[in-house]
Amino acid sequence: METWWVRTPSSLFSLSRSWTTMPTLRSSSSRYHSSSSPSSTSSPLRRAVAGGRRSVSAASSSSVSVAIPCNDGDSKQTSEGDSESLSAGEGSDFEDSLRRNGKKRAAKRPLKPTPAKLPKKRSQTVRANGQKESEPPASDLFDAVKGAKSDMQSLVDEWLDSYKQDQDAAFLELVNFFIRSCGCKGTVTPEMFKKMSNSEIIRHLTEQFNEDSGDYPLTASGPSWKKFQGSFCEFVRTLVYQCQYGLLYDGFPMDNLISLLTGLSDSQVRAFRHTSTLAAMKLMTSLVRVALQLSLHKDNNQRQYEAERNKGPGQRAPERLESLLEKRRELQEHQEEIEGMMNALFRGVFVHRYRDVLPEIRAICIEEIGSWMQSYSTSFLTDSYLKYIGWTLHDKHRDVRLKCLKALKGLYGNQDLTSRLELFTSRFKDRMVSMVMDREYDVAVEAVRLLIVILKSMDGVLTDADCESIYPVVYASNRALASAAGEFLYWKLFYPECETRAVGGRERRRSPRPQRTFFYLLLSFFVESELHDHAAYLVDSLWDCAGPLLKDWESLTSLLLEKDQNLGDVQESTLIEILVSSVRQASEGHPPVGRVTGKKGLTPKERKIQADDKVKLTEHLIPLLPQLLAKFSADAEKVAPLLQLLNYFDLNIYCTRRLEKHLELLLQQLQEVVVKHAEPAVLEAGAHALYLLCNPEFTFFTRVDFARSQLVDLLTDRFQQELEELLQSSFLDEDEVYSLAATLKRLSAFYNAHDLTRWELHEPCYQLLRKAVDTGEVPHQVTLPALTLVYFSILWTLTHISGSDASQKQLLDLKGRMVAFCELCQSCLSDVDSEIQEQAFVLLSDLLLIFSPQMIIGGREFLRPLVFIPEATLQSELASFLMDHVFIQPGELSGGHSQEDHLQIEQLHQRRRLLAGFCKLLLYGVLEMDAASDVFKHYSKFYNDYGDIIKETLTRARQIDRSHCSRILLLSLKQLYTELLQEQGPQGLNELPAFIEMRDLARRFALSFGPQQLQNRDLVVMLHKEGIKFSLSELPPAGSSSQPPNLAFLELLAEFSPRLFHQDKQLLLSYLEKCLQRVSQAPGRPWGPVTTYCHSLSPGENTAEVSPQGYPRSKKRRVEGPSRQHREDVSASQEESLQPNSIPATPMLTSTAVKSGQPLGASEEMEEGGSSELAFPQGLYLLGNPRSRSLSPQHFQTPLNPSGPGLGKQLTRLSLMEEDEEELEIHDDLSGDWQGSGKSSSSSEHRLDLLDSTELNTEVSVPRTDCRRQVKRPQPRAAVSVTWGFSVSWGRGSTGRGGECHLEDTAVISLTPGPLLGLCILL
Repeated sequence: METWWVRTPSSLFSLSRSWTTMPTLRSSSSRYHSSSSPSSTSSPLRRAVAGGRRSVSAASSSSVSVAIPCNDGDSKQTSEGDSESLSAGEGSDFEDSLRRNGKKRAAKRPLKPTPAKLPKKRSQTVRANGQKESEPPASDLFDAVKGAKSDMQSLVDEWLDSYKQDQDAAFLELVNFFIRSCGCKGTVTPEMFKKMSNSEIIRHLTEQFNEDSGDYPLTASGPSWKKFQGSFCEFVRTLVYQCQYGLLYDGFPMDNLISLLTGLSDSQVRAFRHTSTLAAMKLMTSLVRVALQLSLHKDNNQRQYEAERNKGPGQRAPERLESLLEKRRELQEHQEEIEGMMNALFRGVFVHRYRDVLPEIRAICIEEIGSWMQSYSTSFLTDSYLKYIGWTLHDKHRDVRLKCLKALKGLYGNQDLTSRLELFTSRFKDRMVSMVMDREYDVAVEAVRLLIVILKSMDGVLTDADCESIYPVVYASNRALASAAGEFLYWKLFYPECETRAVGGRERRRSPRPQRTFFYLLLSFFVESELHDHAAYLVDSLWDCAGPLLKDWESLTSLLLEKDQNLGDVQESTLIEILVSSVRQASEGHPPVGRVTGKKGLTPKERKIQADDKVKLTEHLIPLLPQLLAKFSADAEKVAPLLQLLNYFDLNIYCTRRLEKHLELLLQQLQEVVVKHAEPAVLEAGAHALYLLCNPEFTFFTRVDFARSQLVDLLTDRFQQELEELLQSSFLDEDEVYSLAATLKRLSAFYNAHDLTRWELHEPCYQLLRKAVDTGEVPHQVTLPALTLVYFSILWTLTHISGSDASQKQLLDLKGRMVAFCELCQSCLSDVDSEIQEQAFVLLSDLLLIFSPQMIIGGREFLRPLVFIPEATLQSELASFLMDHVFIQPGELSGGHSQEDHLQIEQLHQRRRLLAGFCKLLLYGVLEMDAASDVFKHYSKFYNDYGDIIKETLTRARQIDRSHCSRILLLSLKQLYTELLQEQGPQGLNELPAFIEMRDLARRFALSFGPQQLQNRDLVVMLHKEGIKFSLSELPPAGSSSQPPNLAFLELLAEFSPRLFHQDKQLLLSYLEKCLQRVSQAPGRPWGPVTTYCHSLSPGENTAEVSPQGYPRSKKRRVEGPSRQHREDVSASQEESLQPNSIPATPMLTSTAVKSGQPLGASEEMEEGGSSELAFPQGLYLLGNPRSRSLSPQHFQTPLNPSGPGLGKQLTRLSLMEEDEEELEIHDDLSGDWQGSGKSSSSSEHRLDLLDSTELNTEVSVPRTDCRRQVKRPQPRAAVSVTWGFSVSWGRGSTGRGGECHLEDTAVISLTPGPLLGLCILL
């Protein structure tokens, strides 16, 4: 092989390049990377300076002498030597091509003498022989890019100026910039640059890299690193842009830079691999743009050449043709070189890094290849490149899948490119459609948007089956996803039809046909698809894309009021729901209940649009609402949502626009609706509508108040007549019962929203309830609304006397009413009708909560006479009711398996409502906290139904009193164990399924303590101690060798053992041993529960033990340190694998092999120990060190913790043996043992304190994430989120929301023990 030597300003190096055309993809076996052999000199980093060394004299530092071959023999010898060194790196595509193309570049450029260089200010080091050598500045480029203080173009221009003066130093500065950008503190010195290959340099830098720190510039947090990635990418882009007209084709900087980045991208150090891949991909992107410009220049040159050649012989200029041909050859050569660089980067970096283990690296690769395809589609938009995006659609990380979808969205959005995507679409369409159901919402949203682009740009690609799989997503809980699916639905079903009708009807002015067509299609889709029961979610999904059509309230109301609209009953109900939903959406601007949106508020422009829409809809619907109510007044399902329209009106328009006549019509229709219907939904909507109109600020308040009084007078008179008949007669027919019940329901609904105290309904209703309790002759249809009437009467009276001027007589009178009503409700708990029982329980729970000691908090001490504490009998009845009506097996339901799904969900909701009311009483302190054991003991058994409520209650109870809560957990286990023992007996108890469930419950209780082992130390020890007492509380008969009946309880205690410190385990073992001495046991036959419990306390059971800070202990990572000879063997073997016909071997690991300052022998001894305790540094054996057994009692002090009682005392050995007189003998024996151990520990007083947090922080470094023990929680069986709660406003005037006294279904239960402690329980 003939080698060409080219003189450069600083060195001699061998150049050759054989670039292949770009779209052709070489085999990945010929991977582009540098040789890893230590003896190899073929790396471009080395060959860049291999041909010459500068000799800088003391007198003139600017003179440079270059050694060149002076005869053929020397030249041949040098060429052969260089060829041999290159042969070692044949596995590197770049270096191989670099060698073969030197002849072409050398022929183009004539040899020029090296110009004298001006001295440049740089740091210098003085060697031992008196010579000076230039060193690169430590961080000039890096600090400038990091600070982003100057323009990138000027920064690159400065570097180019320095490169023209000194190539070696400037390129070395660029190399160290990329090294510093990786977070490595080491630098590449000129000596390393001259004598070491790429792999050796990277290995050397890897050994200096601090892998223990997880942050590096691309991932570091803080304001100084916030913009680093953007500045870094901008620097790479600017570097290529500034070099595109000269230096880019020089060969030296770009070739060596590509070689460096390729080598770094092979590193196992994450920072090297991540940063170099980002730089290489951004470099590739910039080269693609340069190649695109070259392609355009070639086309222009070709057109100019053809135009010149087509001229006549007299007009043709031969010099012009020659110059154009020369220019075309130059552009062709430049394009080949650029495509060769791109090919080297693609095969050397992308092909291997697009499947990197790090998702950030995979995302970078996919994002950049997408930009290549869009900008240079002629070369990159082929199936050989598209396959990488298609394969990565299945990536397990969301960011990578998201980048794939965004890249494809850009490609499909270009109509000129869609014809080249047909094969890809047919291959990966199913995957793109399935990604609509991706578990990550942002990925699913992007998938839907991609399908919208495909739907618009490629007709007929998406089949009906594909579209039908997307339609249900319009009802998704995530609003972004539902909105994207709504846009897909609009473009697929609604837009084509509406557009066709609009085009056909353009001759008619303002034709409503397109709007009506839209609503007919919307009705058809909603009714026929049967995907959901509420059209509000469909309206919300279509709001962003079809908002103007949905705001066409004229078309909606005209469809509803037409006599011959040919709409069925279901279609009319749906159309009314669409009308109400669109009005609500325009007026309030937020999605329906249960749909999540990321927006925090509206912009000023959106608020202006919302206000304008509210005025428009009010002006349009005020005259039409009485007509709609009149037409649909007989249908409760339709009239209830129509009454809700008043919630979204601007009611001031009644006054400002002189629309009082329409208000009169509305009041008339409202009265007719209330008198005609007895359904709760209609009555509640009517009462609330009338409440909205009864605002004293309105000028028409007097008229509305008069209409309300007339309506209540009518209902009250009817109630008095019917009640008198009921009290006098012993029998009522069904019509009379129905009439009385309907009247009470109407009064109850209005009492909820309006103050009806002046009509004095409390006394007659109380008499009615007293007769129902005493005689049982009152039907339950009448009793239920009567209960709520009395309840609201008490609450409105409380509102009136909440002012500080209330008299003592008023307070006592209200207290008497409340106590009498509580006694009635207590009697109703034993009623035969389950509805009455449940209603009484709910009302009683709320009253006890309202009149609890919490009511005097906040400066309301004058209300102390109203405070009511329930007696023990009432508390017991409440707990019994809970057990009988809430914690029941599914098979015990009244309807069995034949019930409808919605009925089962309603029953489950009702039971959750009852449980939440009971838990509120516990957390407010109304009931004794020990009663929580009746709830906690069902935590595991009913986890699917009530797990969230019980867990939240347990968390709040622990916040109130940690010690008491721990005792309640133990009490729950005791109760379950005692019940099982009474049912099954002591024989074979631990093998029963019920006992296995108890063990699972104990495990859940143990997990509830969390990772804060130090805070819970005394609580867990107390729990074990009390559990041991219980297990040995009942002894077998004297002389009997049978085990105590409660001994199996120790197996439940074993679930709490992982929460103990090692020294506490030793103390508990001693305590158990002393306690067992009182029990006679057959020799040689240990009891199974004792063995199991002792095994859980043994030193080997430390798998779940955590450090005092709450983090788990982990073993030291084994550190392997191969010797230099071993590394050389590995390098030699890898050199052999790089031969042309060899199979590629696993790349050599370039991450840290031996850490500095870490002797290999020490690590081997650590690993041979095999114990988790031996994995810690010497002197830090906290939990497993035998030395800790001899520590004196003062080493067991627990710091004070205000979160619970008893945490400030010393947890010494004596604290485990206190309290009982029967244990005095054990106490004396152990005291002697402890004194002996205390003497033996005196010699170790100077050693590490057990709870020395400073030592722990400096010696133990464990990731936080490892300290959590994951428990997979089953999902609740019902997807309904409805609970119940009552709120009272202590302000002036009224209670509840908006002045109403509410007994309502809401989505939240607010439990506030203490001043402001909230508990939100959702199903």
